[in-house]
Amino acid sequence: MSIPLLRAAALAAALTAPLLPALAVAEPLSFDQALNLAAQRSEAAQAARAAAAGAGESVHAAGQLPDPMLRAGIDNLPVTGADRFSTTREGMTMKRIGISQEWLSADKRDARARAARAVMDREAVQAAVAESEARLQAALAYLDAWYAHEALQLAVQTEHHLHEEWAAARARLAAAAGGSAEVLQLAAAKGLAEDDSDEARQQQAAALVGLQRWVGFVPDALTRAAAFTVPTEADYLARHPLLAALHREADVARQEAAVAALARTPNWTWEVAYGQRTGYADMVSVGVSIPLPIAPAQRQDRETAARLAQVGRAEAQLAEATRAALADYRVATSDADRLQQRIARYQAGVAVPAQQRTAAALAAYRSNAGPLAALFEARHAEVEVQRKLLTLQRDLAKAQAQLALKPLAQGDTP
Repeated sequence: MSIPLLRAAALAAALTAPLLPALAVAEPLSFDQALNLAAQRSEAAQAARAAAAGAGESVHAAGQLPDPMLRAGIDNLPVTGADRFSTTREGMTMKRIGISQEWLSADKRDARARAARAVMDREAVQAAVAESEARLQAALAYLDAWYAHEALQLAVQTEHHLHEEWAAARARLAAAAGGSAEVLQLAAAKGLAEDDSDEARQQQAAALVGLQRWVGFVPDALTRAAAFTVPTEADYLARHPLLAALHREADVARQEAAVAALARTPNWTWEVAYGQRTGYADMVSVGVSIPLPIAPAQRQDRETAARLAQVGRAEAQLAEATRAALADYRVATSDADRLQQRIARYQAGVAVPAQQRTAAALAAYRSNAGPLAALFEARHAEVEVQRKLLTLQRDLAKAQAQLALKPLAQGDTP
């Protein structure tokens, strides 16, 4: 290799070497980052945003007049005799060209524009609903993964303790200070602890796969989520996604009913035509076409009644959904309050005594004042207590996340 190439290789190594340790250390995925990634990656939200953009384009067209129509033809063309199909030999034959325009009143155009705008607002709320749902599901998956990691840490710690006790028991057996039964008991307990660790790893892997579905990758580490702020009852209902969507549905139904009501007044069509005859003066024709609503009670009024029925349906669905959302909120807040009370009682009345019991059993065993079985029982009981405490804490976090993240973000409400 030439000297310039060697120098270039050395320079490249010198420049990249300081970067390697930084690249090797992965940043933990925070709770907020996971929620933002889920909202960005949600295909349902993307589809809803596309629908909202399309509805926005329709708003501009809804308030316009219909396109004019170009009309062309030949009047009084002879089809028999010596002058048949001639456009120049018969004085009554006239070549005609004209234009017609259907006229919609300003009220009708405004009503159609309002209806299109209501559809656009409904689609925009649907996009916010899809994004909110993605954030909520990502939050629940994140909490499952974080608490699975904590459960794994607890299992690994228990396994580590048993490894130490097993090594100490083997040392006592070698020094003729312990028995083989003790070593066998510890070996069996160590095997059970290793199996518990494997099970915890399997549960963590499954939880991380569930989180990957929302963030797009399996994170190396997670940070603990901050405490959730539970909204008030009024705020929860005001920003509830289903209620927001039904508010928009009711608004769309009202605007469509207003458009249908204006259909009782017919649209006039104006027409202007220019006619040309051979050997005679050219002519201009002006006309208007007026539909005759001879049975509005059977046509236009029926359509309006159908639209008004849709309004009633949407309002009834909104009222029913409001009751259900209110009940859900009260049940969820009640569950969260009870879980908080249970956790406080469990920590004070169960977790702390279990830790003290393990410490006492370990001290007694090390001083030959207590049996090994008592230590095993105390350690196992403490692990089970910690596992149940983690389960309670996870349930509380998920209940609070449901309350805090299910409502739409500020500004997305009806």
